[in-house]
Amino acid sequence: MDAGLPRRSDQIFDAALTLLAEGGYQRLTVEGIAERSGVHKTTLYRWWPSKDALLGRALVESRLLDVEMPDTGTLRGDLEHLVGSAVRLLTAPATAPVIAAVLAGAGEHPALAGHARAFFADRLGRERAVVDRAVARGELPPDVDAMLLFDLLGGAVWVRVLLRRLPPDPDTPARVVRAVLHGLSA
Repeated sequence: MDAGLPRRSDQIFDAALTLLAEGGYQRLTVEGIAERSGVHKTTLYRWWPSKDALLGRALVESRLLDVEMPDTGTLRGDLEHLVGSAVRLLTAPATAPVIAAVLAGAGEHPALAGHARAFFADRLGRERAVVDRAVARGELPPDVDAMLLFDLLGGAVWVRVLLRRLPPDPDTPARVVRAVLHGLSA
């Protein structure tokens, strides 16, 4: 466990994200997180000065939203794993409502929008290793725009699942990766 986190941080983060999903950003309170996690609110305030600080840390540190960074030995394999993980996060009963609540609240609440940016910056930092290994293997050029690559991959999944409400099929990750890496031309 991270020495910079309280002993029951998993329960605290899960409570914060679950309450966000249940009631939205406006209704999320430190008192509610304390009650749901079984941790006294003074303990929460000792670690985080506000609900925003706690929520920001929960989005980045929560095991609920964590994605294992792959190393399959190929760019295609790593990207398919990451796209599959994104599909699972956007469709799993425990995580889909959290993602929807962040997306819904970010437009109205600058602090939540900032936390969403921090979440994506953290993920890009973790995913960059996939790109670095692919460059070292000669699968990508050294000047590849890693953020654009992951925006294209993730954007395809977010639009299909959240906006179009299309259920992903088992070959969605492979099709998305193929389209991004090789385009759609014959």
